[in-house]
Amino acid sequence: VSGAAHELPGRVSDIAVAASPGMRVRKASHLHTDAHVWAMRDATDWIRDVPYMELGGLGHGADPVSSAFGARVLSAQGAKGHAGYFEPGTDSLTNFAEIGVGSYESVRCAHDNDGCRAGLSATTAAGRA
Repeated sequence: VSGAAHELPGRVSDIAVAASPGMRVRKASHLHTDAHVWAMRDATDWIRDVPYMELGGLGHGADPVSSAFGARVLSAQGAKGHAGYFEPGTDSLTNFAEIGVGSYESVRCAHDNDGCRAGLSATTAAGRA
């Protein structure tokens, strides 16, 4: 993702990842993109046990759902394990759909607050579509 993010067409307004072992950067801002960066991980996903580091070009970098990374962290409630993010009825699938249509006000944040939507509005979404 890190190599491609800065080359995305201007019409791309969002990058959303689930079950990511890292994006080969230490912070979302290092992706050098104007797109919103969203991340989610279910508590039962084994990927959380993968070491989040990069050394000498090996590894994947920082944990995308960590507060230090700086992505907008979404709920993945209902997803089971590493392969359950696109199952009907999961927050993860609903969140991907809402982001895809620019309905930021409808996404569910990971921490039962509005933190992942901070600074976004329907107007922002419509202007970027």
